[in-house]
Amino acid sequence: MKQSKHNTPSRKAAKQPSPAKKRTGAPGSHGPKSYDVREAAELLPFLIERYARLSRNAVKSLLTRKQVAVDGRIVSAHNYPLQPGQTVTVGERQVETTPLVGLSILHEDEHLIVIHKDAGLLSIATDKEEQVTAYRQLTAYVRRQDPKQRIFVVHRLDRDTSGVMMFARSERVQQLLQNDWQEIVTERSYVALVEGRVRQQSGRIESWLKESKTLRMYASLRPNDGQHAITHYKALQSSRTHSLLEVTLETGRKNQIRVHMEQIGHPVVGDKKYGATGNILGRLGLHARVLAFRHPVSGEALRFETAIPKPFLKPFRETP
Repeated sequence: MKQSKHNTPSRKAAKQPSPAKKRTGAPGSHGPKSYDVREAAELLPFLIERYARLSRNAVKSLLTRKQVAVDGRIVSAHNYPLQPGQTVTVGERQVETTPLVGLSILHEDEHLIVIHKDAGLLSIATDKEEQVTAYRQLTAYVRRQDPKQRIFVVHRLDRDTSGVMMFARSERVQQLLQNDWQEIVTERSYVALVEGRVRQQSGRIESWLKESKTLRMYASLRPNDGQHAITHYKALQSSRTHSLLEVTLETGRKNQIRVHMEQIGHPVVGDKKYGATGNILGRLGLHARVLAFRHPVSGEALRFETAIPKPFLKPFRETP
């Protein structure tokens, strides 16, 4: 997978097919390149061997952008079976793109897209919002490759929360992810900059979350009085005024971390809605750092880990 400023998962090398004779063109040359198939193989591993200088994701993008043809017919399936005597042609025409605003793509294939979303960008518009969103930008992005393509929401991050999130590229994959979310997602953790020094270095928060008429979530300690929510936290750094926590979710409720931090008396920095008294960041102090899951179609284990935003560390450099 292509490396960027965000950490990305390590991937096992695909089984390599036997060498095939390259007929025209060369890496770095202009024009299409054609390759004879000598032995039976799947298309993606075949291409990975021929383009060893490219990342796995870059090779996948050739298929996604419909730049690969087998015997003159465009093919985008990773596991397309190749037979001896066929010819694979790779075009070098680049798809015109428009810069993505407030997000970057960490991974994409024919089934899903994983992104890093900046704080301040809506995941998807509400009935009252007509602004730029991650959903709208990704919809435009995939439709430049295929006008019939669509994007489907799997989960959301609050507008002011940054970090890793994913979208499905078909309704079938969306349903697979949402129906088996607890089994498919193997790790989902955040970092939260909260007000005050936490008394315990780690803890478990449990309550039942309800929503008021003003759309504010709040916690109830009465069993079954709302949606059951469990959050775990561990202190990474602490000062007299702030704590940096690693937060993992056992359940995924609306505003769960924000409500639970308020519940233990340490609201997330900048979260005036849930009890914060100041904002040294100029944004919400919540970042979705890790998302690991089993691919709903291939079964491949994927893990995406991003860096802790540098401003989150500022209180610990300046405060004893």
